[in-house]
Amino acid sequence: MGMAPGGVRVFTLASIAAGLLLAGAPALARQDNRIDHISPLAPELAAHGTHAIGVRTLQVVDRGRPDILNTKDGAPTVRYDRPLTLEVWYPAAAGAGTNGGGGEYRTLLRDGVTATTLRGRAVRDAAPFTGTAPFPLVVISHGYPGNRFLMSHLGENLASKGYVAVSIDHTDSTYDAQKAFASTLYNRAFDQLFVVNEMARLSAAGSGSVLAGRVDVSRTAILGYSMGGYGVVNVVGGGYRPEAAAFPNGPPNKLLLERAAGSAAFEKSRDPRIKAAIAIGPWGMHVGYWDAAGLAGIRTPMLFVAGSADDVSGYEKGTRAIFEGAVNSDRHLLTFVNANHNAAAPIPAPAEAYQFSEAAKSYPYTHYADPVWDTVRMNNILAHFVTAYVDLHLKGDTAKRAYLDVVPQGKDAVFALDRSGAPAPTHTYWKGFKRGTAVGLVLEHRAPDTLKTQQ
Repeated sequence: MGMAPGGVRVFTLASIAAGLLLAGAPALARQDNRIDHISPLAPELAAHGTHAIGVRTLQVVDRGRPDILNTKDGAPTVRYDRPLTLEVWYPAAAGAGTNGGGGEYRTLLRDGVTATTLRGRAVRDAAPFTGTAPFPLVVISHGYPGNRFLMSHLGENLASKGYVAVSIDHTDSTYDAQKAFASTLYNRAFDQLFVVNEMARLSAAGSGSVLAGRVDVSRTAILGYSMGGYGVVNVVGGGYRPEAAAFPNGPPNKLLLERAAGSAAFEKSRDPRIKAAIAIGPWGMHVGYWDAAGLAGIRTPMLFVAGSADDVSGYEKGTRAIFEGAVNSDRHLLTFVNANHNAAAPIPAPAEAYQFSEAAKSYPYTHYADPVWDTVRMNNILAHFVTAYVDLHLKGDTAKRAYLDVVPQGKDAVFALDRSGAPAPTHTYWKGFKRGTAVGLVLEHRAPDTLKTQQ
């Protein structure tokens, strides 16, 4: 049983067949491929906001990027114009649609060939809402492989709450165009930074874009899953170990040194507009891409999310080790106990994913699902905490801190209300969570080490 970076959990065929028999045909018939389900057990901030949601697809190009796949080690670095496809969700004008309506996203499953249509709340190409100041930006980065729809549930959710959410199709990392891993290792951080700059360009007055004047890039958060998380950790100051530039199957000519700790170019690339970061199952720590010196360079507030049984990115030697090592960051770690690498990030498995794929010789279902946790429930919990985090750090909503300041072990929190429904003195339950629903979750906090910050 194995997995690849980006979250392809491999189950035995027997276990999948048994699960399908238990679920039965009616369960499959109920699959509607919606990305916007809110469970009755969802915490408070998972609910969608008041804005109608618009969505647009944009094509952007980063000119002169090193061409990793066509550069030979020891030869001059080839350069090319790197194309990226973006899905942009934003608050839409009144009348563009209601929060109960929706549109469609036509895409492919993990096998790269099976077509599926996802359904959500966004209205394609709707006019943007212009009744307020520009909205903060959240950049979303998928795993390897993945695509811009893998976390579309979160993109829509954030747009309904007054954010512009931009999800990237990372060239060479998508389901239908997955190329050598070296490209992803090099390009992930550069893609994320480029998209922040592109959004600044498109939001500027006179850009000619429908987003002109609608995005406040000075208040940006960046969110990544798996290899997306690998990029996020680097973008916010986690310089790679210089030795990692020589790892097997890496970028040629030790080009990864450009993003290594201590590099002048790396230090210059720090972007003060990025006020917060969320890394979900970030890949790389368990195989040596960071050390203590590199992680100490992170000063941006960070929310880490992981499953305690993650066997792709690792937990104790992976996400938790990054969390503990980012000593100069004010950071949180949300753990789904016994969840694996697919914790929280992927959309619910589309109906087509329940069928065996001859192209992949597997069930695409395993790319989206977790053996222990329900995907919708995890999506809702992620939306709750991401909302609290970006509201706090991008909008200055200090009331949201109460959603993060909780008893670390959810199972130890006490639910106690008086007869009027008000919290009793002994009530310590996680704010916004219904009785019993924090069990299986752990939320830890570490303040920055002031001594190390001053060095």
